[in-house]
Amino acid sequence: MVYILMEKGLLGKLTYYPSTGNPYHFYQTVWVTPLFALITGLLIGVLEIYYFSKLFIKERFTKKIVFKSLIYLIIIGSFLMLTSVIANSMDQHLPLFDAYVWDKALDFFTSFAFASVGIYIASILIVTQFYNEVSESIGRNVLSNFFTGKYHRPLEEQRIFMFLDMKASTTIAENLGHLHYFEMLKEYYADLSDPVMNHSGDVYQYVGDEIVVSWTLANGIRNSNCLQCFFAIKKVISKRSEEYREKFGVSPQFKAGFHCGKVTTGEIGIIKKEIIFTGDVLNTAARIQALCNYHSVDILVSGNLLKILSLPEGFRVTTFGENELRGRDEKIELFTIAAE
Repeated sequence: MVYILMEKGLLGKLTYYPSTGNPYHFYQTVWVTPLFALITGLLIGVLEIYYFSKLFIKERFTKKIVFKSLIYLIIIGSFLMLTSVIANSMDQHLPLFDAYVWDKALDFFTSFAFASVGIYIASILIVTQFYNEVSESIGRNVLSNFFTGKYHRPLEEQRIFMFLDMKASTTIAENLGHLHYFEMLKEYYADLSDPVMNHSGDVYQYVGDEIVVSWTLANGIRNSNCLQCFFAIKKVISKRSEEYREKFGVSPQFKAGFHCGKVTTGEIGIIKKEIIFTGDVLNTAARIQALCNYHSVDILVSGNLLKILSLPEGFRVTTFGENELRGRDEKIELFTIAAE
């Protein structure tokens, strides 16, 4: 719509494009262009989510932006060609495959007018891809929260946290060597990304071999997203276990602790800004995760969280009763959950 208004401002009362002689009808453009933009946007969105975001996930920042922008520019250029052909066909009342219709469309595509449109679209693609990649790099929703100033002043909110830690990581690092171990960590965290995103989670921190994932209370309890995320991660790592063994000689195993409660969320820092959470819930979730080894389980969930979740069928819950947590006077009931 921005481009349509710019075009109208430049062409004024003209009924044709000066550079090509093709007819120009403002009111026709108002509905034809957004319609094709919507179709193009939906196609690009589907390709981005289901294909290109995975295809380029391990590529360098700049390479991802350039490659994806070029691919999307080709797609949009193809749709522009189609739009031009259809518009000329309708305006001239000629069949879609008439030679005159295609000649007029080619006149547009070989003109400076098309080059200027291409530059305009390429600029938008690069800016949006840059925003998207920066957003993914610093954490989904973090960049938008900085722009909106949501946490410029500290807020209290209810959140769910998962502390997920790789088992025997020190031994694995010693056996692999630090560089090879780091390569395994990169693949491991890449495999965790889809389950986290697909279940509405936000990566709060990577701490060595530990990842801290957070959900707003609404997102976390909806469809038991927080727990479904854990089992989705197990499924992904299990599926790739042979690949990990071939490349690194070991398949990573992990354990996780879950808890929910009130946190204070806000921006902090001057040289490097971050949005951080503070509150007892984080310490408690970390302590719960530490008890997984003691109880010989992969997952422990606090009673506070379990009582607000509506677990779907197929999950078996086992209680470990009241447990003391290091640094806390109050005991907390813990449960483990297994998928049947």
